[in-house]
Amino acid sequence: MIASNASLSCARCPGEATTEVSGAVPGSVPAPSLSPTGHLVVAVCLGCIGTLGFLSNFLVLALFCRYRALRTPMNLLLVSISVSDLLVSVLGTPFSFAASTQGRWLIGRAGCVWYGFINACLGIVSLISLAVLSYERYCTMMTPTMADGRDFRPALAGICFSWLYSVAWTVPPLLGWSRYGPEGPGTTCSVDWKTQTPNNVSYIVSLFTFCLALPFAVIVYSYGKLLFAIRQVRSLSSVVTRRREQRVLVMVVIMVVCYLVCWLPYGVAALLATFGPTDLLTPAASITPSLLAKFSTVVNPFIYIFMNKQFHRCFRAFFSCSAPVPGSTLKTFSRPTKTFRSARPQRDHQVTAPTPSTAPPTRGRASAANSGCSAAEPPSAAGPKPKVILVAHYRE
Repeated sequence: MIASNASLSCARCPGEATTEVSGAVPGSVPAPSLSPTGHLVVAVCLGCIGTLGFLSNFLVLALFCRYRALRTPMNLLLVSISVSDLLVSVLGTPFSFAASTQGRWLIGRAGCVWYGFINACLGIVSLISLAVLSYERYCTMMTPTMADGRDFRPALAGICFSWLYSVAWTVPPLLGWSRYGPEGPGTTCSVDWKTQTPNNVSYIVSLFTFCLALPFAVIVYSYGKLLFAIRQVRSLSSVVTRRREQRVLVMVVIMVVCYLVCWLPYGVAALLATFGPTDLLTPAASITPSLLAKFSTVVNPFIYIFMNKQFHRCFRAFFSCSAPVPGSTLKTFSRPTKTFRSARPQRDHQVTAPTPSTAPPTRGRASAANSGCSAAEPPSAAGPKPKVILVAHYRE
């Protein structure tokens, strides 16, 4: 992914070797490298990030493939984010990990350009996908026609937009608008943040505006409007609405804070490297934002997937090999058009059914089917039909 840096030249590569590997401009001064202990610390961090990122995102894909009920349009956007993060863990992190163990870049100039392009592209895919996800959630809340869980066209359009948008912004350095090269202590590669030419500066400013600031603005706007819509129904509901509002508020705050923690230092360091003095950022200061940006591949699955009640029930069922405990009828945050109605009135209604002795098993089977986390076959058509759940829509 994109990573801020303070160097254009390969550490410990004197003379012509430096220019050949890094593509640095003539006369550039090699940046000081990290100490052996510093390289070891970076290697350990990259190893942990790569391993956790691979396992968590692979688990998300396994759950999505195993349980049919997870295959909803909104969850498809989450899977797209997991795919991009998984590819970072496979195609990017191992090379920077190996370079950190040796204290230098190992696969030459062509490998550096390839690494910079792949990680920049996948990083922007993740950022734009988070913005698209927030906007889709907002539209699902405000537009009744998007409540259909069988219409995958908006989600597929959002996924295609995220990937094509990313490619459109990461191909220009291959064609001459800026370029890819070594960064920081010379153990990773990214966009050339250092060369202060009109060609390079214009690309950096555009990249920062349209691939970092703009997605963040979309996220804040979409979740802000979503929270406002939930607060509008506080007078129409009671405890359930307040609990939902608190849960959504906590999740939104976590999303925004983690986005800023992972990407804001990265963007700030990039701008400092572009517009500041040459020796403003030390090797340690230049590699830390890159590590935080890569850490987003670990954070995203836990925030957007495992905090999702639907995925969480499937996660527990996947490892316990049993049907999950029936949860609340409140749907997950990824499908906010579903009801603000509580589960208690439904349970009370079921108690008054004519056949109370068979009601609990029926409800249990229905919950397992709705959660999609049971290994059993789908219920037959002859079974009882699920109750109609009211849908609350909000218009300004």
